[in-house]
Amino acid sequence: MKTDMRAMVIHQYGNHPVSEERMPIPSMNPNEVRVQIKAASVNPIDFKIRDGGLKVLLSYDFPLILGNDFAGVITEVGANVKDYQVGDKVFGRPRKTKIGTFAEYISIDTSEIAPMPKGLTFEEAASIPLVGLTSYQALNEVMQLKEGDKVLIQAGSGGVVHLLFNLLKQWAYMLQRQVATEEKN
Repeated sequence: MKTDMRAMVIHQYGNHPVSEERMPIPSMNPNEVRVQIKAASVNPIDFKIRDGGLKVLLSYDFPLILGNDFAGVITEVGANVKDYQVGDKVFGRPRKTKIGTFAEYISIDTSEIAPMPKGLTFEEAASIPLVGLTSYQALNEVMQLKEGDKVLIQAGSGGVVHLLFNLLKQWAYMLQRQVATEEKN
């Protein structure tokens, strides 16, 4: 088996180039699976981490492989893993302290992945985890809506708002959506 992989890496915070480098394939523990990443999405948090905007909250060691969402195929399972097998298509978001989806492989706890929805491409599935979890968390933990509440979403054109809008629609909340247009800007 290969021992190294291609990865997009930074060596310091700031507006420095992200470089493609050879890095060791991450080791795994008994509760993890190794996934060959087929697609990863880029989110604003990736830029904030690279620029150092979150270093007070999230401290990383360098070199650092960036990336917070992915979709791929399981290539190896840990000894304690019962719900997944080699060949399963999965998508997920690693915990904040163990990012690294801009690479060929990731070793990840099974609590941080899910079976990839049928009918989606790897690229489509990779675009869901962070914005989906953020939308769900906003709806259930921050907004604490009750049935019949009305919601106004301003600047409703990003990924989080797109999923939040659909969750709200799905859950039958009355919704008004305000989207900025070129003419209004």
